[in-house]
Amino acid sequence: MLIRKPLPLLLSFVLAVSAGRANNVAVSNLSLQDQDLPGHTVSVQFDLGWDNSFRDAVNWDACWVFVKYRVGGGAWAHATLNTTGHTASTGATINPSPDGKGVMIYRDAAGSGGNSFTGSRLRWNYGGDGVADDAEVTVRVFAVEMIYVPSGTFAAGDGLSDASQFTLTTINTSDATTTPSGSGSLGGEAGGYPTGMTAPDNASWPNGYDAFYCMKYELTQEQLVEYLNTLTYTQQAARTVNAPNSAAGTSAFSSGSGMGIEIMTPGVASSTPAVYACDFTNDGSYNQSDDGQNVACNYQNWDDMAAYADWAGLRPMTEMEFEKACRGAGMPPVAGEFAWGSTSIASSVYTLSNSGTAGEGIASNYSTTAGNCATTQTANRPYRAGIFAANAGNTGRTTSGAAYYGIMEMSGNLIEYCVTIANAAGRAYTGNHGNGVLDAGGSADVTAWPTISSGGGGMRSHSWGSSGSYLRNRVSDRTTVTTLYGRGSTNGVRCARTAW
Repeated sequence: MLIRKPLPLLLSFVLAVSAGRANNVAVSNLSLQDQDLPGHTVSVQFDLGWDNSFRDAVNWDACWVFVKYRVGGGAWAHATLNTTGHTASTGATINPSPDGKGVMIYRDAAGSGGNSFTGSRLRWNYGGDGVADDAEVTVRVFAVEMIYVPSGTFAAGDGLSDASQFTLTTINTSDATTTPSGSGSLGGEAGGYPTGMTAPDNASWPNGYDAFYCMKYELTQEQLVEYLNTLTYTQQAARTVNAPNSAAGTSAFSSGSGMGIEIMTPGVASSTPAVYACDFTNDGSYNQSDDGQNVACNYQNWDDMAAYADWAGLRPMTEMEFEKACRGAGMPPVAGEFAWGSTSIASSVYTLSNSGTAGEGIASNYSTTAGNCATTQTANRPYRAGIFAANAGNTGRTTSGAAYYGIMEMSGNLIEYCVTIANAAGRAYTGNHGNGVLDAGGSADVTAWPTISSGGGGMRSHSWGSSGSYLRNRVSDRTTVTTLYGRGSTNGVRCARTAW
């Protein structure tokens, strides 16, 4: 990597929105510094910032940051980062993952507000990735907002049984094979899996007790575009509906509700990938301010979600982690509760302002007393991530529709895909993380991850458009926990990562 001429660098901007305006998650001023020829490493330097960040005594938000590269005009690959030798910006902590697939960056002390972390450096082991010292590389840095869900005892099930809820059980151990027994502190028996279910295959099955990170928002349309634009032609064809060599302006998925991703530059079959962009207004002009970059991305099936998780070094969450993330550790369940912890839910149809923009908001019928949620009663498409927290009438968790730890839209907007404990394929899940690389056909290739064909996955919560979703958005509703529909206007992506 002897720099004989300036390295061609690209910048990747991953946006998310919350609490008043776009969180403006941005990576900028990207460069390669301090090449170590004997060690075959180099620092990837960048600035990272996002708004509405927080850290308190219990949990915090973070950015999962990972690096992609390509040599010359070759295919994109996932960079292996050292587990030591990183340099954090003032006010930040860099916590490298043990597998070298990325790092978590977050505040180093309690506080709230915007972050501006300048000059962060991640040490890339390019030699271990097979990159020559004098190669010309293109580097991209991606950042995805996450929420830390701390370890601890939690309740699985809400005491009802009208929607196949778990029999109320206190999950009080990380050993997912511990048989429930006795009397749990939060109700029911206590153990490593819910009473009446079959134990998972392995003790480390992610049963929710241990700490994990969960995406703060559902995947946005811009994030999907950035991902698609790093895939090969064949991989793109597997992860979209229309072939990558379709004409410019062709929808990548469907012309239906809420999807605005189009082919901007067609690919050439089996060789050149397509270039995708957002065109929410369908006017042939791409990535304009009203083109839906921050709208939650729908038309994703289970295998699409798994592929994104593998590519990003994340993993699918389990249905027990879903309940923990919504309800919180140590919190007794409320019968029939939604993600914001009560049974109250807004029922009037919303109207929108600034549709498709980073500032898309609720113009009318925002509830100041009940939980706000995009359901069949209130919405006609998925909304931008974090929309309910942005309203001037927001007074806290209920009106913003937030889960216990601050994760947004866990009830409504789009469904949450989860690994289920209800069948053998789900119980075989290992909880392994993605390695950043898809197989040649564009699918996740992680051992024992569920697929559409194998089963093992299903849906928790529901969406703006699912039949009966008004009630099915309840935290403990398991009506479709073994159901995997195809690509549809109600299906999105949210992933997790085990904390370390």
